[in-house]
Amino acid sequence: MDLFSTLEENVRGKNVAIVFPEGTEPRILGAAAKLQINGVLQAIVLGNKDAIAKVAADNHFDISQLTVRDPETDADHDKFAKAFEERRHGKATAEQAAQTVRDATYFGTMMVYTGEVDGLVSGAVHSTANTVRPALQIIKTKPGVSRTSGAFIMQRGDERYLFADTAINIDPNADELAEIAVESAATAKAFGIDPRVAMLSFSTKGSAAGDMVTKVQEATAKAQALAPEIPIDGEMQFDAAFVPSVGAQKAPDSKVAVHATVFVFPELQSGNIGYKIAQRLGGFTAVGPILQGLNKPVSDLSRGASTEDVYQTALVTATQVLAARND
Repeated sequence: MDLFSTLEENVRGKNVAIVFPEGTEPRILGAAAKLQINGVLQAIVLGNKDAIAKVAADNHFDISQLTVRDPETDADHDKFAKAFEERRHGKATAEQAAQTVRDATYFGTMMVYTGEVDGLVSGAVHSTANTVRPALQIIKTKPGVSRTSGAFIMQRGDERYLFADTAINIDPNADELAEIAVESAATAKAFGIDPRVAMLSFSTKGSAAGDMVTKVQEATAKAQALAPEIPIDGEMQFDAAFVPSVGAQKAPDSKVAVHATVFVFPELQSGNIGYKIAQRLGGFTAVGPILQGLNKPVSDLSRGASTEDVYQTALVTATQVLAARND
């Protein structure tokens, strides 16, 4: 089976609940209805109920099995407002909190935070900032993780790799890069990839010098200390990490060179360019971005996402839920 067929079978029947704040968007509503009808997971959509019903009728969606909640009128509004005020530790007044949780993304994020649902999928209409900001304010990052990061699963036939950070951090320092490496290994494992982490650079094992090389060397040492059980090595060029003849020559003693499955880029520019080259020239399917490092799963869609993209992102989010349950 392909990646998404495998994820669907793994998620089905596991009692995973995902909230979709953009309930009046046809792509969202169609995917949520399909997920519910197929019995894959419990889908909750947010928005004005009459508006959602109209979108469903106009597009011939069966939403009879969907849970629909309106943040403007929901019975949990006051409970969520109070919890949000407490979570913000004085950064929001009671009045501000009450207004904030009327926003569907904040309301949905509060559902995740309070445990009413397991994860959130948004971004078909809203920007990345509008999806990620509530998550950082409310759900926050895991203990020991200073910031979230973004990864893509790259799939082509039987080949499956993970690239990070390809979405969030512009120029992470050595500590942050080490965190990204460890979180990326965990993400890879959740999606059936045996993590062997290459810390990428334009240098392999001291073949070049400079601040950019030093950063990756330091990040490699820090990541190895954080997770000694995971094969992590660097600094190395991509061909040393991937091509047998090059890896054997440039890093003959490495347990990662030639065998790498997780590729950690030194900064966002190269990561974003790299995954798009693999996607557009190499024929890989890019699945993501998968947000890493949060206490609970939140996924950000591209505003150009199709209904199928939304469906698949929900499967990815649910897979993260199950991985967290098994930790």
